[in-house]
Amino acid sequence: MTNAFHVLFHLVSTAILVYFFLINSFYLLFVILSLVGIIRHQRITSYVRMREIFSLPLAKPISIIAPAFNEELCILESVRSLLTLEYPLYEVVVVNDGSTDATLEKLIEAFALKKTHRVFRKSIETAPIRGIYISPTEPKLVVVDKLNGRKADALNAGLNISRYPLFCAIDADSILDRDALLKVVRPFHEDPERTVGVGGVIRLSNGCVVRSGQVFKVGMPRNALARFQVLEYLRAFLGGRMGMSLLNCLLIVSGAFGLFRKDVALKIGGYRRASIGEDMDLVVRLRRYLHEQKIPYRISFIPDPICWTEVPENFRVLARQRGRWHRGLIDVLTQNLKMTFNPRYGMTGMLAMPFYLIFEMLGPLIELLGYTLFLYFVVAGQVRYPFAGRFFLLAIVYGMLLSLTAILLEEYSLQRYPRLSDIVIIAAFGILENLVYRQWLALVRVKAYWDIIRGNNEWGAMEKKGFSLEHEKP
Repeated sequence: MTNAFHVLFHLVSTAILVYFFLINSFYLLFVILSLVGIIRHQRITSYVRMREIFSLPLAKPISIIAPAFNEELCILESVRSLLTLEYPLYEVVVVNDGSTDATLEKLIEAFALKKTHRVFRKSIETAPIRGIYISPTEPKLVVVDKLNGRKADALNAGLNISRYPLFCAIDADSILDRDALLKVVRPFHEDPERTVGVGGVIRLSNGCVVRSGQVFKVGMPRNALARFQVLEYLRAFLGGRMGMSLLNCLLIVSGAFGLFRKDVALKIGGYRRASIGEDMDLVVRLRRYLHEQKIPYRISFIPDPICWTEVPENFRVLARQRGRWHRGLIDVLTQNLKMTFNPRYGMTGMLAMPFYLIFEMLGPLIELLGYTLFLYFVVAGQVRYPFAGRFFLLAIVYGMLLSLTAILLEEYSLQRYPRLSDIVIIAAFGILENLVYRQWLALVRVKAYWDIIRGNNEWGAMEKKGFSLEHEKP
C-alpha cells in the first residue's frame, strides 16, 4: 500500500470512528433527555386524573382519520377498538382508499352501513370519492370510499370530511388503548395556543391477544424478526423522540398515531400528495410554515398513550417497508433543504435537520463503508488492531449499551412486558441486533438510494396476518 493510500485509509477510518462515536453519543444524549422527560411527565400526570377530562365543558372534540387499503384481516377489530375509546366527543372517519380486497364489504356488513349524500367542503384536492357511508348503530362512524390515491391522499379526504378542530391520524391496522385519546390530548388543554401536534407511543401487536377491540394480553412475538423490531420501537419512541421533543425539535409524529390541529394543517394544504413519508413530511412542513410566520408553537411527544400495530415478520416485506421509509426521509430532507443549518428555523434548523441529514439519511452509506473497510482489512490480512478494537467498541458495544438503556426506559415508564423472560429476550436481541440485523438494515437503506435513481416510487404492499384473537389458555 502506497503512502498516499495509507494516508487516505487512515483519514477515512478515523472519520468513520468519529462518526460512530458522534451518532451513538447523540442517541445517548436523547436517552438521558428522555429519562428527564419521563420523570417530569410522571410527576405531572400523578396529579391529573385523565378521566376528569370527561367533565371539562371545553374538552376539544377529535376526528380520528384512519386510511385503509386492503385491510380486510384487521379492519373490524381496529374500528371496534376506535369506537370504544374513552373520550367525551369524537368521530371515526375510515377512508377506504380503493381497496381491492373485502375491506369495504366487511365494514358495510359489520356496521350495517348506509350510503348517504353528506355535504362537505373540499378544502384539499383529492382523488374522486365514490361514496360516504354512515351506520345506524354506530353514530360516531363515517366510512369514505374513494379511488386509490395512496395514504396522503386518503388522509386529505378524511380532513375534508372530518368535522372537529383536532384530528388524530392513525393506521387502519392499529389499535389504540382505551384511554389513549385522553392522554394524548392533554397538551392541547394545557397549552392550547401553542400546541399544534402531539405524538404517542407505537408498540407491537405481534404476539399480543386482542379481545373486544383491545389488547387483552401483552406478549412477546415468536417471530425473530419481530423481536428485533420490539427493541427498535422502544429505542425510537422512548429514546429518540422523547429527547427531541424536550428540545422542541421533534420532526416525526408517527403516521400510526398523531394528534394535530386541523386549521394549521389546512393552512399548509394538508398532506403533500406526492410524499412517501407523509408523517414526517407534514411535521416538517408545519414547522417550516410556523417558523416563517413567526408563530410560537410546540409539537410534542407523550410517553404513555399507546397505539398497537402489526409489524412485518419476513425479510422481504420488512425490506420493502424500510426502503420506503428511507426514500421518504430522503424526500422530506431534500424538499426542505433550505431549513438545514438555518438559524431562522431555531432548533429545527440547527439541530434536528442536520441530525437527520448526517446521521439518518447519510448514515447507512457511512455505516456500510465502515463495515466494508473493516472486512477489507480482515480479508487482506492487514488487520489494524487499533481500528478494529475502536470500531468494535463504538459500533457494536456502544450500540448494545443504547439498546439496554432503551429497555430500562420501558421498564421505568410503561412496564408493559410483565414477565422477566420477555425482558431477557429483548436484551438478548439487543446484542444480536448489532451483530446481524443492523448490518442488513444498512444494506436495505442503501438500496433506497438506488431505487430513487431508478425512479422507483412504489409504496409496496404490507402483508398482514391480522390480530391474534385466540382465547387465553387456562
